[in-house]
Amino acid sequence: MKSIPKLIRRFVLLLLLSIFLFLVLNIGFLIFYTVGHSTNGGPWTTAQEAAESMEETESGYVMSAAMQAELESENIWAVYIDNSTLKAVWRSDNLPDTAPLAYTASEVSSLTRGYINDCPTFTGTGEDGLMILGYPQKSYWKHMYASWDYQMIESAPRVAVTVLAANIIPVLLIYIGANAGLLRSVRPIVEGIRKLPEGEPVRLKEKGILSELAFHLNKTSEMLQSQKYQLRKKDAARANWIAGVSHDIRTPLSMVMGYAAQLEDSEYLREEDRKKASAIVHQSRRIKNLINDLNLASKMEYNMQPVIREEINAVALVRQIAVDFINMDVEGRYPVEWETDEELNICRISADKELIKRAVSNLIQNSMNHNEDGCTIYVAVSVSQPCCPAEKSAAAGEQAERIKEYCVISVEDDGAGASEEEIEKLNHAPHYMVCDTNTREQRHGLGLLIVKQIAESHGGKIEIGKGRYGGFGVKIILPLASNDRRL
Repeated sequence: MKSIPKLIRRFVLLLLLSIFLFLVLNIGFLIFYTVGHSTNGGPWTTAQEAAESMEETESGYVMSAAMQAELESENIWAVYIDNSTLKAVWRSDNLPDTAPLAYTASEVSSLTRGYINDCPTFTGTGEDGLMILGYPQKSYWKHMYASWDYQMIESAPRVAVTVLAANIIPVLLIYIGANAGLLRSVRPIVEGIRKLPEGEPVRLKEKGILSELAFHLNKTSEMLQSQKYQLRKKDAARANWIAGVSHDIRTPLSMVMGYAAQLEDSEYLREEDRKKASAIVHQSRRIKNLINDLNLASKMEYNMQPVIREEINAVALVRQIAVDFINMDVEGRYPVEWETDEELNICRISADKELIKRAVSNLIQNSMNHNEDGCTIYVAVSVSQPCCPAEKSAAAGEQAERIKEYCVISVEDDGAGASEEEIEKLNHAPHYMVCDTNTREQRHGLGLLIVKQIAESHGGKIEIGKGRYGGFGVKIILPLASNDRRL
C-alpha cells in the first residue's frame, strides 16, 4: 500500500506550495501597492527643496518661479518663518486666512509632526528660516505619536516567523483533518483495486464520500467472480466430457481392433478383404492415439497431469527413442538419422521422463503422418546459449555465475514441409483445445499442442519452422539442470 503515503505526501506538498505561493503573491501585491503610493519621501523632500529655493533680496525673500509653479499645481500653500523671530517673512498667495503668521517654539514642534487647520504640514530647513508646507486635507495621514521599542524591532523577524508558523500549523491540521475521511475511504478502494487482477473477491463497505466507487468495485468483483466460476465450471465440464467420451469409446474400439486384426490374419478371406481389415486396424490405432492425445492435452491444459521431475540425460533418452522408431520401421520408409555431436554424451535436464519421451515421439510420428511417401527424419540434441537480446543482457549481468544454457532437441525431416503461412499459424494461432473462437481456423493436430504444453510445463518452449533439409523442423528448448557441470 505504498500509494496511500504517496497520496498523503502529495496533498501536504500541494498545500505547502499553495501557502508559499499565497504568501509570495500577497507580499508582491503589498510591495506593488506601497510603491505605487510612495513618492520617495514626497512631502518632506518637497519642503526641503522649497526651503533651499528661497533667496534673500533687498525687498525680502523670494521663491523660485519653478518651485512656486510646482506648489500651485498641487494646491500646496507655504510660509517661510525667520529662525530668530519665528515670524513669517514670506508666504504663498494661497495661504489660508486661518494659517498663523507668527509661531512659538511649541507650535513649531506641533506642526512639524501634525497639522494646521486639518491640513497635514511638512517642514524644510533653509539658511535663515523654516519652510512650512500645508497640503490639502486628506492627502496624507501622519503618525503624530508613533514610537517603537527597539527590542521589538530587533525581534521582529523572529516574531514574524513565529506568527507565520502559528498560522501555517493550524491550516495544516485543518486540511489534514478535513481530508482524513477521504484518505480513510481511499485505502480500501486501493486495496480492492489491487485484489481485482489477482482474482480475489472484493467486499467494500459502501459508505463515505467514495461510496459510489466502492459500490461499482463490488459489482465488478461479483461479475468477475461469477465469470470465473462459470469458466471453471465450463472447463470442468469439457474436461469431464473428454474423459468420459475417451473412456466410453475405448471398449468398442478395442473390439473393432481385435476383430479387424483377426480378419487381417484370416486365411479364409480374399487378399482384398484382408487389406481392408488391415486398413481398419491401422485407422483404429490412429483413433486410439488421438484419444490418448486428447486426454493428455486436456489434462495438461487444466493442470491435471502431474509432472514428476527427475534429473535425466536428454542425450541417452532421445537416442533410445530414435532407436525404437528405427526398430519399428520394418519397411525402411522412414529412416532416422542421429546427428548429435559425438563429443556430447551427457546433457542433464530436470524433467518428467515419460512426458519428454511423449513429446519427442510425437514429433517423429508427426513427420511420418505428414509424409505418406516416406522421408528421412533427423534427430539431434545440442546445447545452446541465450539467443535473444534480453537473455544475453540478463546473462551478462551474472558475472560470477555460469552463463545460462539450454538443451535443444531437434526433429527435422526432408519431406513435404509446410508453407510460411502454415508455419506462422502453427507458431501463433491458438489450438481449438485452448480457444473457443474461430475454431475452424485453428484445427491443427493435437501432437504439436501436446509438445508445446510439455515444453512449457518444464519452463521451456518450442520453435516451429523449416528444417535444414527442406522439410519440417521443430526444436524443443529446455533449461539445463542447475547442477550440470559439463563445461
